[in-house]
Amino acid sequence: MSELVHYEVRDRVAVLTIDNPPVNALGPGVWEAIDEAVARASADGAADAIVLVGAGSTFIAGADINVFKLLKTPQDSMDRSAGTHALLVRWEDAPKPLVAAIHGNALGGGLEVAMSCHYRVAAKDAKVGQPEVNLGIIPGAAGTQRLPRLAGAATAIAMCTDGKPVAAAKAKAAGIVDEVVDGDLLTGAIAFAKARAAAGERRQTREIGFDADAKAAGLAACEKARASLRPEPRAPHAAIDAIQAALTLPFDQGSVRERELFAERVVSTESKALRHLFFAEREAARVADVKKDTPTVEIKRAAVVGAGTMGGGIAMSYANAGIPVLLKEVDDAALQRGLATIRKNYEGSVAKGRLTPEAYERTMALITPTTSYDGFDAVDIVVEAVFENMDLKQRTFADLGRVTRPDCVLASNTSTLDIDVFAQASGRPAQVVGHHFFSPANVMKLLEIVRGKETSASVVASSVKLGKKLAKVPVVVGNCFGFVANRMLAYYMREAYLLLEEGAPVEQVDRVLMDFGLPVGPFGMQDIAGIDVGARIRQYLASVGQTRAEGPQSEVPDRLFEMGRYGQKTGAGWYRYEPGSRERIPDPLVEQLAAEAAAKRGIARRKVGDDEILARIATALANEGARVLEDGFAQRASDIDVIYCYGFGFPRHRGGPMFYADTVGLPTVLARVREYRARFGDYWKPAPLLERMVAEGRRLYQD
Repeated sequence: MSELVHYEVRDRVAVLTIDNPPVNALGPGVWEAIDEAVARASADGAADAIVLVGAGSTFIAGADINVFKLLKTPQDSMDRSAGTHALLVRWEDAPKPLVAAIHGNALGGGLEVAMSCHYRVAAKDAKVGQPEVNLGIIPGAAGTQRLPRLAGAATAIAMCTDGKPVAAAKAKAAGIVDEVVDGDLLTGAIAFAKARAAAGERRQTREIGFDADAKAAGLAACEKARASLRPEPRAPHAAIDAIQAALTLPFDQGSVRERELFAERVVSTESKALRHLFFAEREAARVADVKKDTPTVEIKRAAVVGAGTMGGGIAMSYANAGIPVLLKEVDDAALQRGLATIRKNYEGSVAKGRLTPEAYERTMALITPTTSYDGFDAVDIVVEAVFENMDLKQRTFADLGRVTRPDCVLASNTSTLDIDVFAQASGRPAQVVGHHFFSPANVMKLLEIVRGKETSASVVASSVKLGKKLAKVPVVVGNCFGFVANRMLAYYMREAYLLLEEGAPVEQVDRVLMDFGLPVGPFGMQDIAGIDVGARIRQYLASVGQTRAEGPQSEVPDRLFEMGRYGQKTGAGWYRYEPGSRERIPDPLVEQLAAEAAAKRGIARRKVGDDEILARIATALANEGARVLEDGFAQRASDIDVIYCYGFGFPRHRGGPMFYADTVGLPTVLARVREYRARFGDYWKPAPLLERMVAEGRRLYQD
């Protein structure tokens, strides 16, 4: 018997324990080991029933994703999945009741294994799900065929298209789980299996049929779900197609159709992009010169300086993680405004059922408002979130150096400014680090950790650990103007502004980027963040003789700022907004400003095609990303992809701006840069790294 599955008989029930740490992934050998154990139990005269359970903290968290790299063609996938299908049918044909005992997670292939058993029992805190769409694929081991037979088409569609797991109680109500065990799971599973054996009961999921009403309702649910989806990504569409096959075809034929759809998806660029991000997110937490055993600070108490939009959101992030936090403002009026916003956010969550009133009160109690530095000597970290002004931030860090303990981490939420200047002002540069949250800080998952010249390895390691505790995705970057996220964003926005002046209306530029997959276009994004934020950064840079990005600087955003059009918060920015509404209304005034700016720069306006808009903006991101890599401010190209997907909503199914550049082809990207240089000027300079990689025939990522 393989060490991957342990075999024992308890009270005439064969207990098969999957033991493939850390999460019992269905990697090489696990499928075969389960098959061997089920065959042994089926033939064992000392056992009347069989229980399949996972060792450790979970049942089966899914398939080993590395296996998908081996599937180079659709036929490779069809051949492999046909063998898996046969295994599951063989288990379902076991002559004795076969019960899956689920604790932790039964996800993806884990749920497919459980559904091939005759019955399923679960611990109260267990979850089940089919999250394959998050990897650009669909269930490939009859998940789309068995799940609708157990739970109905509507539930199956929801689970297979949004990928969200379902809690045990809900899974039981849906028919996926037969019993929720209150107490020891294995004891309950053995008792359940014995009862089924005594009654002579075995239920094969694949034999469950659909009556005419269920079939009609299921097909209607398929059409409704299709209509609600965007054209891309394609995986949710494929999942619906497979579920429709379950409704209209016999099990074996439906399973073949599922495998065909799976085979198409697993070799798609979409799937490669999403799998790339899966590994990139995990790799981003690793810092080359920070060892695993680096001592870290345990963050038990925190403080935030500044109760504005960002400061309030950061305080909420700490409170949501159960960490008490002091929230400081300069006066009580500003403090009360910040607290009112925090309360409004939490009350909205309560109204939507995402938070109980009791949890709201407990969480609010963790936030202590203050207008002084009293208590700052007891905190483990302070996050500075004051106005984006260098002098103000320097004064704040000088104060923090005086009022906090020597081992306190001093973090800045600055989005652009040089943290080494703050570090020197604090008197403790080794303890200073950038913690760049993204707005709204209590929602957005990215945490850009900015390492200064003297930031200690311990502070970096502590920051990564803290980021995970705050439910963020931490990415460590170097200290330059704008760091990685906003340094590249400057080039993204430069092209948006120039395209506007050349003749592409605001709404066209935004539509092209949203059709590409972003949640909002560049101009809509600025209206949300505030046009005043960027304008003040440009003012600071002008005062020190710098600009945010090389090349012509459009005057239009500064004209809007001078007019008091800051975006949604003032009712007008790049768009107009009716009172109380966030609906974007195109404003002819912006077109007028763009035409005036174009005339001043001697630009003949023209009709700009959608393809050029996307190509210009994507190429600007990729070219500057290559510079960031060469300059060493990002450790790896995949870190940039994680930053842009989590920080700015770059479509995950495109893999991030650097993966997308690889998809387009680096020679094509370089050719575009050279074309734009010839058309627009020398500010379009190819990144040397991009030129070298093309010359050497290299890609950023290898299959």
